[in-house]
Amino acid sequence: MRPVTRLHSRTAVLADENIDTDRIIPARFLTTTQRAGLGKRCFNDWRYLPDGSDNPAFPLNQPQARGCSILVAGRNFGCGSSREHAPWALLDDGIQAVLCSEIADIFRNNALKNGLLAIVISDAEHRWLLGHPGIELTIDVQGQYIALPDGGRIAFQLEPFARHCLLNGVDQLGYLLQHADAISRYESHQEQAA
Repeated sequence: MRPVTRLHSRTAVLADENIDTDRIIPARFLTTTQRAGLGKRCFNDWRYLPDGSDNPAFPLNQPQARGCSILVAGRNFGCGSSREHAPWALLDDGIQAVLCSEIADIFRNNALKNGLLAIVISDAEHRWLLGHPGIELTIDVQGQYIALPDGGRIAFQLEPFARHCLLNGVDQLGYLLQHADAISRYESHQEQAA
């Protein structure tokens, strides 16, 4: 995992509420443990027409959404079944952050563990961002704020361990491996004491 310290991008808006993990990545694409390539299946049944061509009505297919790595999503984003493939698909599609007033807990945990910023903001801030698609934002993970173009800031909170892992570019296993010597010493001491 790469360190995530700061992100600057325009926003894309997907205002629908209750976007579940099956809409993010349909279950029929969960047959792989590889992350690469899942981006082309992100929002598959919504993004593409039955013939496989782009759905011109899908908000992320609009020209102004191209290249945006911050997604402002409708309330209750990521609800539904738990699947790590959902944040993998978003990341592979170029989305590096999701901002919303309500993000499903399991999705949020999976996202943060995989380097996707899943940031909960207030209802008022959320409504404002939904009404201003394409705005340029800077997300500062160390300072836990989103910088607005007018100099204003939106504060957010990340669980301290998730924030540590994001800033240092390590997942849970990587964190444990960083402490392998201390773990070995502890285990050796426990064996000697037994």
